[in-house]
Amino acid sequence: MPKTPEEWLAEASPDQPARGVLKLFLGYAPGVGKTYSMLSEAIRRHSRGEDVVIGVVENHGRQGIIELAKQLEAVPKRKIEYKGTIFEELDVDAVIARKPHAVLLDELAHTNIPGSKHRKRYEDVLEVLQAKIDVLSTVNIQHVESIAPTVRAITGVTIRETVPDWVLQMSSETVMVDLTPEALLNRMKRGDVYARSKVDQALRNFFRPGNLIALRELALRQVAEQVDRSLETYMVEKDIRDLWPVHERIAVCVSSNPKAQYLIARAARMARRLHAELYVLHVDIGQDSGANDQKSLAANLQLAESLGAKVVSLQGDSVPVATAAYVREKHITQLIFGRTAANGWRRLQYLRAMDRLLESTPGVDIHIVTQERD
Repeated sequence: MPKTPEEWLAEASPDQPARGVLKLFLGYAPGVGKTYSMLSEAIRRHSRGEDVVIGVVENHGRQGIIELAKQLEAVPKRKIEYKGTIFEELDVDAVIARKPHAVLLDELAHTNIPGSKHRKRYEDVLEVLQAKIDVLSTVNIQHVESIAPTVRAITGVTIRETVPDWVLQMSSETVMVDLTPEALLNRMKRGDVYARSKVDQALRNFFRPGNLIALRELALRQVAEQVDRSLETYMVEKDIRDLWPVHERIAVCVSSNPKAQYLIARAARMARRLHAELYVLHVDIGQDSGANDQKSLAANLQLAESLGAKVVSLQGDSVPVATAAYVREKHITQLIFGRTAANGWRRLQYLRAMDRLLESTPGVDIHIVTQERD
């Protein structure tokens, strides 16, 4: 019975070291140099005495790739007949029998010919990793399952081959193979990516400058997210509780008060200026149970979503305690609260809440935003 994504990820955790290491070369479009970079690293490893072989490298007729591939041993591919034609696919069993230290398995999103051992190449990769063999592979951002719909909206191209996001999370290292859109377009025009007969059509469709800029940003964000996850994991493992503000995260705490919309808008503007993630927090302590309160709260949270914030609903007996716990968990760097015109004991209660927050989250900048009186 096939393993679930959760089982694969569990086996990839730090306390399960008895498997190969996956290294991915990520690009934002064909032709940026993923396969070339993968081969170059493999050749460097081989020159240092590491046993590295080619399982499959897709050269697409590119002479530079062909010449580099000649410098490494290649495991013979498996020949499969399909609809009267002979195809060559990765021979997973032959790679595992060869037992190299590392193997190159290009194009992670590739769909294998019917009759292959697995339907998708990433499934081949998973089996090789289980055999304690390191894998070097490549993937373009448009083939990431959760990103493919966005790519379709940008480019108008439907991506038919995708890789589940959880497979990318198994990667121990992801290298962004970057090239400016201008340089990629020049490479296209020289015929270094596709045959010259296909260049004009490609430039009019997928390879339009605006598409490439958007795809490049998606790829950079993907790598940034993976780096961020690695940092969070490291901080948890080392029990580092101080905040390392390498990436700004802004959270704004709101209630059902209609004036919270001003706070949300203020926080959204701040997040845009700082290129920060924005969180809108509502702590349910049982005070917003009325119909009017619920309607007002829903409007506040709807505004937050429309401004691109991540809306988070928390349960708790205390707003400061629940907020502080979430701030520590998500490494929030800036926190925004509204200041009402309350007097007397309500004002004292508010000041005590702020004091508890300051004590519980010493590394966070707290902004108190004045709200107009009724």
